[in-house]
Amino acid sequence: MHKTRRTLLKMLVASIGCSALLQLVPMAAWAAEPEKEELKLGFIKLTDMAPLAIAYEKGFFEDEGLYVTLEAQANWKVLLDRVIDGELDGAHMLSGQPIGATIGFGTKADIITAFTMDLNGNAITMSNAIWEQMKSNVPMADGKPVHPIKADALKPVIEQLNASGRSFNLGMVFPVSTHNYELRYWLAAGGIHPGYYAPKKGDISGQIDAQALLSVTPPPQMPSTMEAGTIHGYSVGEPWNQQAVFKGIGVPVVADYAIRKNMSEKVFGVSKAWAEANPETHKRLVKALIRAGKWLDEDNNANRQEAVEILSRPEYVGADAKVIANSMTGTFEFEKGDKREVPDFNVFFRYNATYPLYVDCIVK
Repeated sequence: MHKTRRTLLKMLVASIGCSALLQLVPMAAWAAEPEKEELKLGFIKLTDMAPLAIAYEKGFFEDEGLYVTLEAQANWKVLLDRVIDGELDGAHMLSGQPIGATIGFGTKADIITAFTMDLNGNAITMSNAIWEQMKSNVPMADGKPVHPIKADALKPVIEQLNASGRSFNLGMVFPVSTHNYELRYWLAAGGIHPGYYAPKKGDISGQIDAQALLSVTPPPQMPSTMEAGTIHGYSVGEPWNQQAVFKGIGVPVVADYAIRKNMSEKVFGVSKAWAEANPETHKRLVKALIRAGKWLDEDNNANRQEAVEILSRPEYVGADAKVIANSMTGTFEFEKGDKREVPDFNVFFRYNATYPLYVDCIVK
């Protein structure tokens, strides 16, 4: 068993006396002790769980007197339910999950956040077959598509499918996710009806009057679900768009940075009851995560390649390092070979990224 800092300080006092100790020990060491030192935190296998991995690997949690276990979760619903039930002390969450849970969308519970994990980081990908049909509708320059690509190019493809009695199916990760909002906004801007929700009528499918049918698929399963033909495309975070490029099964057509710049993407969420019972522990968790976010962005992303190697490990994201690096290190690949500079594809600290703004609640 590890000794707490309180125990160590008591031993030090006994051996050298209080007056000498005051000269030797920084005042910060006398701060309140964490109510809970051993913690289990959940995450989904996505690049933007990086602050948790970095805080763990760089010892930032231990610097705060916290001993953390990080545990991958099957999907966003399971993750949220385990935070609500107390099986997890906190977790990497979709920005919309604390709001959704609090108002009773799905499982009702008071969930709060004091830390935004990142901005941006998503894209919309289409299967090769759909992209080939879209491509003739996309403006070109120097032999390459002009970006950002609008959903206008997709509309005739969907109309042709619908006219033949076939549905056009897209995956997104959760109803209260930015992926869902961004995908719906992009489709609607191109004249494609993404469907209505009608919770008061008992219909939360989001598919009423839809020309494109959106449904939930867990992030790591997006590429295989599209490859199987169940969906024609998807909106998801990295590395699962770049995975489609590397596997040669799809083409990212637009990054969320071009839909809404610097949108809050993930947060660190805990239950309100947990936060009230563990205020010092919560504060220390946030401090460690802020340090991790700063490390990820400092010196113009100088640490990103090291972060890529960490994230590629099976206990974290578990994707090939080359796939993760394709978006994590300041570039993003659309069609195979069409790699473009996107330095802010992932933002962890710049632009006050870690601060959970009220405006982020409004846009959700």
